[in-house]
Amino acid sequence: MKKNTWISAALVLCALPGISQARDTTHYLPFDQVVAEASASGKLDGSVKFYLSGKTPKGAEVVRRDVSTSKKTNAFNKTDEGACSWALQSALISMQQAAKAAGANAVVDIASNYKHVEYKDSEKYECHAGAIMAGVAIKGNLAKVK
Repeated sequence: MKKNTWISAALVLCALPGISQARDTTHYLPFDQVVAEASASGKLDGSVKFYLSGKTPKGAEVVRRDVSTSKKTNAFNKTDEGACSWALQSALISMQQAAKAAGANAVVDIASNYKHVEYKDSEKYECHAGAIMAGVAIKGNLAKVK
């Protein structure tokens, strides 16, 4: 009996590392779609425009460089895309508030900055999703555009 107990305990302990490994799936998703969703729902008021790296309008006057934010959201019972959208919308709200406080009307040269690793794309943002949490980190420059 004692032998069976030890064998069972050993099997359970061997299974734990596989169970405890957190999922961290990287997604590259359409940025403009999330901006449109946040604008349509009223989360973004339209007073600040958002431009990914490579789409910055000419003549943008940078007011403050390298402003960053990192947002996480509960991903439980949500699709990865849904949780990522929610996290990016939270990040955009923070950037909108920072731009307004600085007297800017745009956030330009936006890049993903998850764990301080830059990902620049003119169409997509980077999001990391797990079973419990999803996170987005972005940085950009606050600017005045015409």
